[in-house]
Amino acid sequence: MKTVFRVFAYLRRYPGLAFAQLSCAVFMTVLMLVFPHLVKIVTGDVIPNNKLDELLPWTLVAAGAFFLSNLFNALRIVLNNTFEQKVIFDIRSDLYEKIQRLPMRWFDNKRTGDVMTRVTEDVTAMERVLIDGIEQGIVAMLQVMAFGIYLFIQSPKLGLIAMIPIPFLFLGALLYTRTAPARHRKVRRTTSAMNSLLHDNLDGIQQIKAFTREEPELDRFNESSNKVRLATLHMMKVWATYNPSMELLRNLGLVLVLGFGGYWVIQGSVPQEVFFTFLVALGFFYEPITRLHQLNQIVQAGRAAAERVFEIVDAEEESDVDSGELLIEPIEGRVEFSDVSFSYTEGISTLNQVSLSASPGEMIALVGHTGAGKSTIINLLTRFYEYDSGSIKIDGLEVAQTRKSSLRGAMGYVTQESFLFNGSVRENLLLANPDATEPQMWSALEAANAGDFVRQLPEQLDTNVGERGVKLSVGEKQRIAISRVILKNPPILLLDEATASVDTETEKLIQQALEKLMANRTSFVIAHRLSTVRNADRIYVLDQGQVIEQGTHEELVERPNGTYALLCKTSLMAEKS
Repeated sequence: MKTVFRVFAYLRRYPGLAFAQLSCAVFMTVLMLVFPHLVKIVTGDVIPNNKLDELLPWTLVAAGAFFLSNLFNALRIVLNNTFEQKVIFDIRSDLYEKIQRLPMRWFDNKRTGDVMTRVTEDVTAMERVLIDGIEQGIVAMLQVMAFGIYLFIQSPKLGLIAMIPIPFLFLGALLYTRTAPARHRKVRRTTSAMNSLLHDNLDGIQQIKAFTREEPELDRFNESSNKVRLATLHMMKVWATYNPSMELLRNLGLVLVLGFGGYWVIQGSVPQEVFFTFLVALGFFYEPITRLHQLNQIVQAGRAAAERVFEIVDAEEESDVDSGELLIEPIEGRVEFSDVSFSYTEGISTLNQVSLSASPGEMIALVGHTGAGKSTIINLLTRFYEYDSGSIKIDGLEVAQTRKSSLRGAMGYVTQESFLFNGSVRENLLLANPDATEPQMWSALEAANAGDFVRQLPEQLDTNVGERGVKLSVGEKQRIAISRVILKNPPILLLDEATASVDTETEKLIQQALEKLMANRTSFVIAHRLSTVRNADRIYVLDQGQVIEQGTHEELVERPNGTYALLCKTSLMAEKS
């Protein structure tokens, strides 16, 4: 129940709405008691004494009671929906804020589809707990207590007969509740796995079509979907046994009251009008008990979903996001790595005592085979990951002690596959500088050799680029990404194979843009192209997580058996023809 109570904790944020909603439920329940009492008056006094003139007034009182009861119910529903949407908004907001504060290691071990399922479907399932599990549950409990007391007031011995099924109903609910979480968790897991597969396949639809994998992928999806079907079917089979069994026990209570009550009426120990009143009130007593059993099913589904949501909420956050020292302005851009070691996976070293440095305004090139550790150096410099040992300093300040917002704000990052959000060119540029003016945006585009093609777009700056920039070519996306960094104007620049996936002509345009961008900035460049790194102030050659060579291009090529010289002779570092 701990998970359910954590959902309840969100309700404390809105005590006024909670009190108003509870008040409506109380008034509604009290008004529901009017009808059984009027039945007693009509059957015990009006009908036996032929008081025809009183029949209509009492009928109108009953109608008025039902009208007011439903009026309070309508108000309760409006208040509940307002209350519930505020709370759901808070949960979604807290969850998304938490996701943004999680370390990169967490995302390395999660599938995007699974995370999306938790944020959308699982939060929605939690919503059912708030709507039905809490609000209707409270209403049902109030009704049970109110009519339970009323029954005993009318006839204590009939009240005892009516209570005979209650222990069995409670025991059935307890047994169901103890076994239900595992079933609901399985449904949530299989649903999440299916959504993850769907997300991956939609992202990779081009590859599926290119390799004619439509039929095999359909089989994979159907297999995953079938697991959802089987898990859901098993859950509903158990429910198909539980719910009718509880309904049978409730109906047996009605039968017992009918039998014993009829006998006692014939004997004369229970007045006939009391018996009629009791039967009417008994329906109002048992109905919310049945509703509570149905709510139990919803609560268990919400509980399983809430566990998955709170698993994210409880995950360890990225350390020191908003704490630490600020880089001192103006940032010079002096970077020093001293004996830095790091492992993505325990026991498997990625970097081993790496030392390198960059003076303000220098261009540093990182070269080596795939897996040598080049991108890891950038990941550690940005604190996407925390290094295990050694020291990384910027302007003499230890990176591990630096506030991440200050650190990342001083850096511009251009990756091999530049990511553009599904929005306009303008919106993607403003990501770097929300206060940028339109002339500043055009200036940045011109500096990145992107102005001409943006002007030819249907709506220029307001043209939608599609998901991940799918409506643009690779080179166009890259130049907009470079424009974005120019607009940010950072003192430290990180380029991770920014020209690796483009043709010769586009590479020249991008290279010209990068040269403008790198002017008077400290730059770290990862590249497999000789044309990109030959003008670097210093080149560091990495192999298996270690720096094995360093120097200028001229110095390194003079070592005939050196790794860099050998790389230059291979296609890995060859000029594009």
